[in-house]
Amino acid sequence: MNWRIACVPGGIAAAATAVASPLAHLDHHSLVAHMLQHLILMMVAAPLILLGIRSEALPRLPVAVGWLAGTGAVILWHVPAVFNLALQSTFWHDFERGSFLLAGLLFWRPVIGSSGWTAPLYLFLATLPCDALSAFLVFCGHVVYRPHLSALDDQELAGAIMWVAVTFFYLIPALVLASRELSSACAVEIRVA
Repeated sequence: MNWRIACVPGGIAAAATAVASPLAHLDHHSLVAHMLQHLILMMVAAPLILLGIRSEALPRLPVAVGWLAGTGAVILWHVPAVFNLALQSTFWHDFERGSFLLAGLLFWRPVIGSSGWTAPLYLFLATLPCDALSAFLVFCGHVVYRPHLSALDDQELAGAIMWVAVTFFYLIPALVLASRELSSACAVEIRVA
């Protein structure tokens, strides 16, 4: 599979874009930039890196480990006090970024190279905590994170971006995997008949 050769460098380039581009410098001033940085690390860089590595070479993890890592990172780093700690300290900000990439790698591991109905269900269930957080940010009507630009508008836009992006990043692979399972189930039925 020649496309795999480009995946690891693509994942590394995505991670570099998130942490060392103008986007990284905007994240102290805009919640939207901050959310985009998290999304790139977890939803682009991590799965690309994993896709570039042969799945047989990677250790299998219990599904709960990946799900809890991904969900836990999103929830933990969006607790206002923890969020503000990352913005006020270079060490904690770098730690936050690293934890999003690591959480993304752990989260996507049960999906990459998997078969069966577990992965689509896993991805669907992963949208729920993020959807809840995103909906809260969009509809709460008050500033949760201290002002960056126009605080409430920035927060609502960041929540909406996270909501839509995560939903698509999880549900599109879930649909592809479910379609693959349905196709193989139909092929088995046809052979049996």
